Amino acid sequence: MNKVTDASVADIASLFDSRGHMAYYEYPLTHLQHALQCAQLAEHYGASPDLVLACLLHDVGHLLVPQEMFNHHFNGHEHSCVPFLRSMVSDAVIGPIRLHVDAWRYLCAVDPVYRMSLSAQSAQRLQQQGGPFSLQQAAQFIEQPYARESVLLRRWDDLATVPGQTTPSLHHYLRMLESCIA
Repeated sequence: MNKVTDASVADIASLFDSRGHMAYYEYPLTHLQHALQCAQLAEHYGASPDLVLACLLHDVGHLLVPQEMFNHHFNGHEHSCVPFLRSMVSDAVIGPIRLHVDAWRYLCAVDPVYRMSLSAQSAQRLQQQGGPFSLQQAAQFIEQPYARESVLLRRWDDLATVPGQTTPSLHHYLRMLESCIA
């Protein structure tokens, strides 16, 4: 992974091998476990391979931050991974990743039950990410390409926090990634 703009499947595997063990926010699971659970949910609900891969890779931006600078409150992880992934995956993978934080802001604007279900830590992170959209911002957001897919990713992202959940292996999803870029 010497060049951020030239990722490969091996680089993704290496990144998860070296950094995926880090704790995922306040939940008793790792970033890798969270990524696998999110991808598994997408697969379970019949999402396209591109959306399954977006679910797997949506938090890669967190893992790209050097260890000494790692902070779960790192803003911009949804954008910082784009140069890393661009050479390998299509806009159908990158689009939902790029929009998944804004999808959170969207859901909090249009779904009061969703907003009230946030933990105190999640509500604090939401404020750090800009807070809920206004209704006008929400209406503009959902009209963007890949916005609807990003809302699905966000919902699966929220559910992918089950300690000890059995999932397919990273290798299962890396084979999917290889077939998408072949």
